[in-house]
Amino acid sequence: MSTFLFDKIIFGPVKSRRLGVSLGVNLLPVNKKICTYDCIYCECGFNGDHAAAIPQMPKREEVKYELEKVLKDMQRKGKAPNVITFAGNGEPTIHKDFAAIIEDTIALRNSYSPQARIAVLSNATMTHKPSVFEALKKVDDNILKLDSGLEETIRLLDKPQSAFTLSGLVDNLRKFDGQLIIQTMFVQGHYNGREVDNTTNENVDPWLNLLKDIRPKSVMIYTIERDTPVEGLIKVPLQVLKQIARKVEELGIPTQVSG
Repeated sequence: MSTFLFDKIIFGPVKSRRLGVSLGVNLLPVNKKICTYDCIYCECGFNGDHAAAIPQMPKREEVKYELEKVLKDMQRKGKAPNVITFAGNGEPTIHKDFAAIIEDTIALRNSYSPQARIAVLSNATMTHKPSVFEALKKVDDNILKLDSGLEETIRLLDKPQSAFTLSGLVDNLRKFDGQLIIQTMFVQGHYNGREVDNTTNENVDPWLNLLKDIRPKSVMIYTIERDTPVEGLIKVPLQVLKQIARKVEELGIPTQVSG
């Protein structure tokens, strides 16, 4: 139940289960989560009162200044991140200057840490916007969420906060022509009196069919590691994750498992 928010624009570097030494970029407010999903497993908690005033997001110039300052310092110390990761307190692609910030980040990376990759962790709900779509195509690791092959399960786990259809989401993912990584959070337990388990064949089989259609360059499978905003959720055993991963690899798609 104890969740947290990132209190800086640039955070870390931290050791990521999936990405290595990651320097984080938070484009959302430091005191409020803002997201187009409201996932029941999110380590940042729930979105909160939508009627409350929305705190100001960091300006493009602030992000560039803070990122350059940290990259300069890391270069001076002879350290470098494996990856610069856009994550933070919600969905990074909702920032109005997301595309421009990606351009700034590519330039800074090339100047101070050219070996580092740029990653975006996104729920893919803004990929219908041309500017977001084009920006995501420019990053090294375009990591987009797909938690089930069933729309009902996605609505239970991810709680979309605006108009949503699974078919629409998949249409947008398909447009990347394989230049994306699918990330899927597997969870078991109970929420609001309902069983939660997206590891069942009922969920996994149609998810595999969607992967065949989307043809991502790889898939990231993981489960909860930190506290969640609701009680009743549990980690999926590593053995179960590996069994699912084998089914993905049988499709010819490389798969990374984080238990």
